[in-house]
Amino acid sequence: MSVSYALAERAGAAGKPRSATSAWSKGSGYLVGAVCIAVCMIMLAPLIVSILASIKSTQEAAALPPTYVPHSFSLESYERLVHYQAGLATYLANSGGTAFLTVAFCLGLTIPAGYALARFPVPAKELLFVILLLALIIPYQALLTPIFFMFVQLRLHNSLLGLAILHTAIQLPFSLYIMRNAFEAVPRELEEAAVIDGCNSWQVLTRIYLPGIVPAMITVSLFAFITSWNEFLGALVVMNKDSAFTLPLILAAARQQTILGGTDWGMLQAGITISIIPCVLFYLLLQKYYVSGFLSGAVK
Repeated sequence: MSVSYALAERAGAAGKPRSATSAWSKGSGYLVGAVCIAVCMIMLAPLIVSILASIKSTQEAAALPPTYVPHSFSLESYERLVHYQAGLATYLANSGGTAFLTVAFCLGLTIPAGYALARFPVPAKELLFVILLLALIIPYQALLTPIFFMFVQLRLHNSLLGLAILHTAIQLPFSLYIMRNAFEAVPRELEEAAVIDGCNSWQVLTRIYLPGIVPAMITVSLFAFITSWNEFLGALVVMNKDSAFTLPLILAAARQQTILGGTDWGMLQAGITISIIPCVLFYLLLQKYYVSGFLSGAVK
């Protein structure tokens, strides 16, 4: 009887800290959730304000003090943006074409380079890899003037190809870093088994490595796309013809557009709203692969 009483007393004593710990964990979970919601609201507030401003009437969008909730729904700003200068479709096509060319160039260059640096006995490959990464510490803005002169001689200015090459050069070191780490994370035993089965280097790359580094390729594509889509200064230097402008350039030009004695804020916010849609969709559709490739070395 005394033994059972002692066991029950121990169980009760042991249960108190556990309940206190679980209550603390539950309370801390609520606190973390509240903090996350607050941070999300702070981050989303400018986006929401921009979207609301884009559906205001022209007079209300230019009103001082500003109204945060529109009194009436209007698509005037989007209509003006669609027909602004060469037309919104032209600028979207320029930005989209440049971004997809940048993605193609980044993947086409970093996949074989990462494969070679990770799996082949390249002489002094670690030193070569470090030299390639040193480009990250050089601001590309400092190189725009010689790049522009070179593009003029090669007749690549005012062309989507030239701008895509510039954006690829900006993104290449980071993309190579991601891709090389992804190749190194794939178990070498898979390569050895493929070689025993008679695969050559090309077959090992296409049949073994590429399926294993899909998250890394998605990560490189996402960074390259967003970098190219949002880049402004390089496009401003390389492009000097209205029909070759990208969306960031035309939005900067719209900033100078005046209406009712001031900036056409409605059209500007409409352009901003449209410009963020592809980036958000790209990220949401590929988020699972992006997180895997960026954090875990791109191994499924």
